[in-house]
Amino acid sequence: MTYRIDPIGIIHSPYSEKFAVPRQPNLVSAGQGELHLLPPYNDPNSVKGLEQFSHLWLLFQFHQINPEKWRLTVRPPRLGGNKTLGVFATRSPFRPNHIGLSAVELKDIVVINKQVILKLGSLDLVDKTPIIDIKPYVPYCDSYPNANAGYAQSIPEQKLTVNFLSPVLTQLSLYQLKYPQLKELITQVIAQDPRPAYKQSNLEPQTYGITLYQFNIKWQITDQQATVIDICEDNDKT
Repeated sequence: MTYRIDPIGIIHSPYSEKFAVPRQPNLVSAGQGELHLLPPYNDPNSVKGLEQFSHLWLLFQFHQINPEKWRLTVRPPRLGGNKTLGVFATRSPFRPNHIGLSAVELKDIVVINKQVILKLGSLDLVDKTPIIDIKPYVPYCDSYPNANAGYAQSIPEQKLTVNFLSPVLTQLSLYQLKYPQLKELITQVIAQDPRPAYKQSNLEPQTYGITLYQFNIKWQITDQQATVIDICEDNDKT
């Protein structure tokens, strides 16, 4: 049997590519976003009463993954990428139906030019992620403080110390008015070390690039120290 699922909304987030996305929604507090509802759900009646809840469950489609690319076993980054587990024992995006689940803070609900927008807190979703359902987070039945979470019992530590070259700080100051949290966002994303697990043990100097909003950011790693060496605005994405 097959089922048709149509998106009910689209995410707008700082993460233009999956490389920069934090592995859980609460790890990068500066990485906030919005959910724009699509017709016919783009109606204030569809979210009536939702303002009573501080958090939401978002069901979404991993849209930057090849739909035919899924695996029975995966190597979780949390385990260093060198241990294999069944896909259903992980939160890997390489799942049979590519469906994800994320708990996010609901900061506000606004209607602008007949567009219903949910303002969200920290999230782990790529820009333009299709949302397939919204459910209110209910603490008494959704939270189990004493639950056993196996290899992911505690929040991961920040792995990298992040510094900025002086010219980059000058460049960031130009974007301060429109993107007041950009420096904090860059710092928090890189500190989590988005590199593949197999590269995190490499002690040789390495240079990487990430895209946040419309900014292309280059950074280098030497001895677990990350230095942001360049930031430039991609005018095609503004």
